[in-house]
Amino acid sequence: MISFVFERHEGAATRRSSTWDEEPKARVAGKQNIVKMIKLLASVLLLLVTVSSTLAKPEKIAPKKEKRVPQTLSRGWGDELIWTQTYEEALFKSKNTNKPLMVILHLEDCPHSQALKKAFASNSEVQKMADEDFILLNLMYETTDKHLSPDGKYVPRILFVDPSLTVRADITGRYSNRMYAYEPNDIELLISNMKKAKRLLKTEL
Repeated sequence: MISFVFERHEGAATRRSSTWDEEPKARVAGKQNIVKMIKLLASVLLLLVTVSSTLAKPEKIAPKKEKRVPQTLSRGWGDELIWTQTYEEALFKSKNTNKPLMVILHLEDCPHSQALKKAFASNSEVQKMADEDFILLNLMYETTDKHLSPDGKYVPRILFVDPSLTVRADITGRYSNRMYAYEPNDIELLISNMKKAKRLLKTEL
């Protein structure tokens, strides 16, 4: 009888010991699951923050400014300007773009041409206006268009042609015997005449 009771107590003690061993394991497993869930939620939250900040602040890619290759057609009158090659091409572009054409006639061995070229190329206002508002042509030979030599074939001289293909004979320099000639100290007058060519273009067409 005593032995039987002892066995029952011993069995109960064994069962209790087994239950006590399982409880800590269950608690550890539960804590591990909680840690995993916290890590998962943290990862999801971080992902949401990253996506929302990307959507809120889209990356702006600054357009690359195209660098112009210096042109041999400039002949020193403005290496970063776009120059046409022939009078016919210049007239075609003037008509199609509705921009006035500026024609510069000069010679390499002419000291007056070289002096004017230096002043023309070094003046930022002239270069900017020429770039934005004019079709450009510089020639070292005469054309077959007699309207480009209304008072003679001297150099240097600068004439303007509007998109209607009419030579602007009324836009002149300050010399009565060479009406379309300019010297280095005439750059301000040239700027004024360039503005006049633009103004006439807008009001007449």
